[in-house]
Amino acid sequence: MKIAVYSGSFDPIHTGHAMIANYLSQYCDLDSVWLMPSPLNPLKKDSTPAPDNKRLQMCQIVARKCRNVEVSDFEFNLPKPSFTYRTLCELRDAFPQHTFSLVIGSDNWLCFDKWRDYDKIISEFQILIYPRPGYEISGTLPAGVILLDNAPQALISSTFIRNGIAEGKNMNFFIDPEVSDYIKINELYDRKCN
Repeated sequence: MKIAVYSGSFDPIHTGHAMIANYLSQYCDLDSVWLMPSPLNPLKKDSTPAPDNKRLQMCQIVARKCRNVEVSDFEFNLPKPSFTYRTLCELRDAFPQHTFSLVIGSDNWLCFDKWRDYDKIISEFQILIYPRPGYEISGTLPAGVILLDNAPQALISSTFIRNGIAEGKNMNFFIDPEVSDYIKINELYDRKCN
């Protein structure tokens, strides 16, 4: 099977994330999209995400509503910090029957050379770049790197969502209603985030 690995903090998962997963699963040549919450982003050392199990459960709420989208806790079982190349290699070893692609936003592609072993990721795995407003990509991309330039775009961030919740704003239409209920029940993001 062709699996797209869509990894991130998902802190919380929002409609932008859901839109990307849903688009990938229906408009790309893929059998499945795996939402994979990361335990710790090495490039975001100052952030403290919501507990792993809470972010995983919020992802599961969204995945249930998208065709061919699943949630994986695979990265939670790997050594920390979590590096993408290691994750992809471990996935390839654990599931040799599958072919894995990495999904990143165009914002991440513009700083991809800061990722550990980025050159190995490019040479060993397909990369699907999802466009984000304000992060335009020009020039020729390496073989196996595909810009999904016809994909719909929305510029929503988890920081915006967390801050809105902390300020008591109505986050309808930015996050799934069930995710919103889950956040309220579990009292997540009730303090102002920086």
